[in-house]
Amino acid sequence: MDRTEFVITTAIILFVAFCLGWFANWLVHRFTRVSQADMDQLERMSQELHEAEETRDQAITYLQQREAELTNQLAQTEAELAAAMEGLRDARHEAEEMRVYVERISAS
Repeated sequence: MDRTEFVITTAIILFVAFCLGWFANWLVHRFTRVSQADMDQLERMSQELHEAEETRDQAITYLQQREAELTNQLAQTEAELAAAMEGLRDARHEAEEMRVYVERISAS
């Protein structure tokens, strides 16, 4: 192989390598390109996600407030029940004392 053939062969190999590199670059850009429609869809989805998160946070806040209200109401109801039970216990005790007193008077 003389010098001219070597230069031509080297040039052909370099040209083929350049063409393969260019083709590979084109393929990568072709498959990784994001269209404007895709970007719009992603933007819309992110906005909807943000709104859903805000709605969820509002629902959680409402439920926590409602739970606190119901817990407070339950505590008040339990306190009223305890007071009513104590009053009933006292009334029964007083009624028993009155019955015993009436029986003593009736017996005498």
